Amino acid sequence: MEMAQHFYDFQARPDDIWVVTFPRSGTTWTQELVWMIANNLDYEGAQREPLTKRFPFFEFAAFFHPGLKAELMELNGDSAQGQAFVEEISVPAYKFLPHITGRRFIKTHFPFSLLPPSVLESGAKVIYVARNPRDVAVSFYHLNRLYRSQGYIGDFSTYWGYFERNLAPWMPYWSHIREGWEHRNHPNVLFMFYEDMNRDLSATIRRVAGFLGKSFSDTDVERLRKYLSIEEFRNNESVNCSELKAIHLLKNGEQGFVRRGKSDGWSEEYTPELKERVTKWILENSKDLPFKFPCDLV
Repeated sequence: MEMAQHFYDFQARPDDIWVVTFPRSGTTWTQELVWMIANNLDYEGAQREPLTKRFPFFEFAAFFHPGLKAELMELNGDSAQGQAFVEEISVPAYKFLPHITGRRFIKTHFPFSLLPPSVLESGAKVIYVARNPRDVAVSFYHLNRLYRSQGYIGDFSTYWGYFERNLAPWMPYWSHIREGWEHRNHPNVLFMFYEDMNRDLSATIRRVAGFLGKSFSDTDVERLRKYLSIEEFRNNESVNCSELKAIHLLKNGEQGFVRRGKSDGWSEEYTPELKERVTKWILENSKDLPFKFPCDLV
């Protein structure tokens, strides 16, 4: 409850840039795209510091409970540097963000209804990305297995049972994306679909650049497109959370933080019975949806 009040009272600034998504909706991809555009394609700067530091996760500390911190401190018992990093990332963002003097880049999975009111009141820029729920669920399942802070150890079928009953963090999914859509015409909000990003990244780069008041040559756009390609992204240690893996926050033996990055990659996880169940869930929840995804959900 105490944390909730701090999140709500957080004071945004007019030059802040927020990336808002339901988890696993292309968040990291969008963060790096936005940071690069806002910083005039500073490739060297992007490699000097990991994205987690350049673009802090607003509510990360809510999942960094004392038990997890003690576990990580023990796992890093032979590394003073590792333990110092554990201490650093356990500090809530609302404590260190006010001390950042330059432009702030902030990631959150909070829906609009839980954002600090100051975000929209201040004139801060907000980029919201929506992704179809079939791909989201599969990707979120793997992330919940990967992160010790999430701690999930079951199979996908069991996980889906939690997901469809809104028992996963940041749920409900449907109200989250509805709220994003409802803010699409706000002058300081850019609403995008992950599937459109995936289909035409160059057009997305130009669209985000326009939203942020930037303009780049075709050569610059093409270079950034290649830099953001899933092949490059997966091997980019600045964005793939290698620093979190080094302190054992990410578990071994699971799929990496940056996975496949493709649309309609969900089918491999769904049995025929589960596909039918998911389709029914989608039909029930999307019949009054005020928009359609750029892909066929059913």
